[in-house]
Amino acid sequence: MAVHHLISSRFAAALAQVGAPDATPNIQMASKPEFGDYQANGIMGAAKALKMNPRQLAEQVVACVDLAGIADKLEIAGPGFINITLSNEYLSKTLAEQHTDAKLGTGVALAETVVIDYSSPNLAKEMHVGHLRSSIIGDSLTRIYGYLGHKVIRQNHVGDWGTQFGMLTAYMLENKNQNTELELGDLEGFYRAAKVRFDADPAFADLSREYVVKLQSGDAEVRALWQRFLNISMKHCEDVYQKLGLLLTRDDVKGESSYNDDLPVVIDDLRAQGLLTESQGAQVVFLEEFRNKDGDAAAFIVQKQGGGFLYSTSDLATARYRTGVLGASRILYVVDARQGLHFQQLFTLARKAGFVPADTHLEHVAFGTMMGDDGKPFKTRSGELIKLVDLLSEAESRAFDLVSSKNPNMDEATRKHIAHAVGIAAVKYSDLSKHRTSDYVFDWDSMLSFEGNTAPYLQYAYTRIASIFRQAGDVDSKAKIELIEPAEHALALTLIQFPDTLQQAANDTCPHILCSYLYQLATRFSRFYDACPVLKAEGEIRSSRLALCQAAAKTMQTGLDLLGIEVLQEM
Repeated sequence: MAVHHLISSRFAAALAQVGAPDATPNIQMASKPEFGDYQANGIMGAAKALKMNPRQLAEQVVACVDLAGIADKLEIAGPGFINITLSNEYLSKTLAEQHTDAKLGTGVALAETVVIDYSSPNLAKEMHVGHLRSSIIGDSLTRIYGYLGHKVIRQNHVGDWGTQFGMLTAYMLENKNQNTELELGDLEGFYRAAKVRFDADPAFADLSREYVVKLQSGDAEVRALWQRFLNISMKHCEDVYQKLGLLLTRDDVKGESSYNDDLPVVIDDLRAQGLLTESQGAQVVFLEEFRNKDGDAAAFIVQKQGGGFLYSTSDLATARYRTGVLGASRILYVVDARQGLHFQQLFTLARKAGFVPADTHLEHVAFGTMMGDDGKPFKTRSGELIKLVDLLSEAESRAFDLVSSKNPNMDEATRKHIAHAVGIAAVKYSDLSKHRTSDYVFDWDSMLSFEGNTAPYLQYAYTRIASIFRQAGDVDSKAKIELIEPAEHALALTLIQFPDTLQQAANDTCPHILCSYLYQLATRFSRFYDACPVLKAEGEIRSSRLALCQAAAKTMQTGLDLLGIEVLQEM
């Protein structure tokens, strides 16, 4: 049982014993070492409910809480806080059990089928920086949920349908480009030209809409051209995913086009349930749960005047597919925070229409915006969105210069490998280490720094541990860990908190929780390394400290891998 859950359950039992069965112990990690390892902060709330003196209740709880073999000191502080210091024997035993387990003591009692919707670029265009956050946050959550033992199904809901493809088809056929060799840059150029024509020429706009109808109805020539667009676009996306080290593959693509045949069925089902209203020629569901300042119910449009479908229609079909076919008990949509209202309304209607069972968890995993140093969304000087592949190439280039300045005698191939690992990690970690709902300023200097909460700092921390083992020679992997010094106690405490941390990151869908943990682990390892000689120690102390180093290395490597970050043996 994870340490936080164990302590919470013991304090809950003690509170029930003293007459407060409904009280929450509120166990938290101590803010300072002098306060012990954990604090029980729920006594004052329980005392207020019982109309008791908080300190008196704290004394009763301390007298009956069963922490034998777990804590060696309990202290009452202030008006009723209980400081808890775990015993070195408990830490050593728990750490030994954790690091003989392939999953480091993590796991869930009941595995779920979790569908994670992330990345989702629009095709026929290059991916840009706006796709970065969804891609890497979603990928980290995919890794975390999978590591915990859930069945994870990745879904890349690409934009591969709609008017833009009608415009592109019309332009290419008009200019007889359909049989030429094409690259993604060609498609982007054609699309920009087509958009100008679409906005300026009503006849061309009508022709584009006709090709959309042909596409949707399965016209062979239009479908063949559309498939070429997709293949060119997806090859680009796959190259970006590979550079980023994401898990996404072609098999995970389930675009808007996949649901085309179900869209009329969605409309029919909504109509059969009496949920549809015709408004100005469109089919609308009025949601009483969402009213404007005048008290009018929100209009959720599912079919346009003239019969066209919208994102809302395909999103309803998608939700039904993910529960009915994929069997999802939890669906995570890793999408920009600006889509918040859409998802609230979507989830409400999906449940109301019976497309999603009431016990299925639906969550919009919202994220903020990557900003430039001018406080505006990150763009080029000319105001265009920065291409993601260019951003990643610059990260590698900057990292190569940094590595070369620190290791000028290292061979070029090794420097390039390190630069790739460090540059990509720096971009990913800079994002993941922030709370996902926050906007943040993109800053090359801070993200590539070897100081502070950055990927290079954590990667370097791992290489320091790796260097210990290169120098140590044979290591007894079964050596008993004996905790003597305070720095050893602090490091062991952090290591056994890994299962709790990972579960919290999953529960909150927040990878930054894991990032904060790894930074604390690296910091505490550094303090341990400075205070407790490892290679110069002798006998059982040396073996114990090497075993502690092994546990730190394994946890650090696992945690970074769950963020999609590569570890290095040397830097």
